[in-house]
Amino acid sequence: MVVTRFAPSPTGYLHIGGLRTALFSYLWAKKNGGKFVLRIEDTDKARNSEEATQAILKAFAWLGLEADGAITYQSQRDAIYKKYIDQLLKEGKAYKCYMSKEELEALREEQIANKQRAKYDGRYRDFDGTPPAGVEPVIRIKAPTSGAIVVNDGVKGEVVFQAEDILDDFIIARADGSPTYNFVVTVDDALMGINEVIRGDDHLSNTPKQIVVYEALGFDVPKFYHVPMIHNQQGKKLSKRDGATDVMEYKAMGYLPEAMLNFLVRLGWSHGVQEIFSMQEMIELFDPKDINKSASIYNTEKLDWLNAHYIKNTPNDQLVELLHNFDLVLTSHDKKEVLLDALKERAKTLKELSEMAKEILNAPNEYDPKGVKKAFKGDAIEILETFKAKLQAANNLHLPTDYHHLIEEVVNEKEIGFGKIGQPLRICLLGKLGGPGLDVVMAIIGKEETRKRIEQALKALA
Repeated sequence: MVVTRFAPSPTGYLHIGGLRTALFSYLWAKKNGGKFVLRIEDTDKARNSEEATQAILKAFAWLGLEADGAITYQSQRDAIYKKYIDQLLKEGKAYKCYMSKEELEALREEQIANKQRAKYDGRYRDFDGTPPAGVEPVIRIKAPTSGAIVVNDGVKGEVVFQAEDILDDFIIARADGSPTYNFVVTVDDALMGINEVIRGDDHLSNTPKQIVVYEALGFDVPKFYHVPMIHNQQGKKLSKRDGATDVMEYKAMGYLPEAMLNFLVRLGWSHGVQEIFSMQEMIELFDPKDINKSASIYNTEKLDWLNAHYIKNTPNDQLVELLHNFDLVLTSHDKKEVLLDALKERAKTLKELSEMAKEILNAPNEYDPKGVKKAFKGDAIEILETFKAKLQAANNLHLPTDYHHLIEEVVNEKEIGFGKIGQPLRICLLGKLGGPGLDVVMAIIGKEETRKRIEQALKALA
């Protein structure tokens, strides 16, 4: 059974790079009928944030990436880590190192001066003398001093690390007894049965150290997949400006979870030329061996395009609920179907959809000067007065076609082009020249509100 995990540290926001890794891990587990585990790596007590932890959990809930089993918190597992550190000490696979910070710093300065790689020199590896007074020891693992560590990576292929080039007897427990990252990750993955690890390739350098721990403790080494990073359009690391922001910010901006997941799965993975994937299709088609070996490029336009697709295909009753989060309540509006049908073809985000709806539902407070100058010339006011009179006299105005016929009557009587009435009428109703069809707008706001807005505009622009 395939068991994967996502193991974020709650020291900051969860951004899309981490979320993509989580999605890949989730899909691979589900495809194989396995388990997807969520583990919060909260051992850094100085930097941990409960707010960050909650943000991670909220993001998973929003996106529907449900973990199998209870969430694990590393901060609750100190006794387990101590057990395995004691085991390694007892077996002679780890040892206490009494080297002071000053000694270590002096050694590094000497190595750098001699153009050597800065690393611990193993001076306490086989120490059996009297420990120096006043020094709380760290615990170091005995790493191989020669040979190679080979990682058969599912994305990168065979990666060979020469022990003498990359390893020293690295610390697995600090002087205060707290275990280090590479040790706790390995112990947790092994005890939780994680047999396939999908993570960012910034973790590749940690892999040989973790393999040393796996082998020292007699644990099976999992299959690793190191996923290339996400870059901006310039090929550089994502910044906040590019999109490396808190995942929940995307919800606040009006993106749908389906669009986010679809967008993320295509960052570094593909299936032919297909762009739109349901969750079920992602599960059926995803395979980490198909992940690209090169970095993927973050493209906001692609995200907007996907989000627009999902908005168009979201039922109106569901949109009504979603728009509550954007201060738009349409529950009892009798023309909500007409309104949403008109606008969801044009909106890229829920926030934009809400703003467009408010522009229709609320009378304009101001009028675009350029639009006014373009629309109100010649006999524009006379044309609007004619239209207003017809509006006043008309009965049974309900559908967009009803209002369209009124406009056509004025166009035919005055022998004018549609723009002659359309542009000034649009300014009156919306305060600008852009927007959906005028007949739709009038059907939504109704006869009386249409009349009021015309009168309000004529008065304001007189």
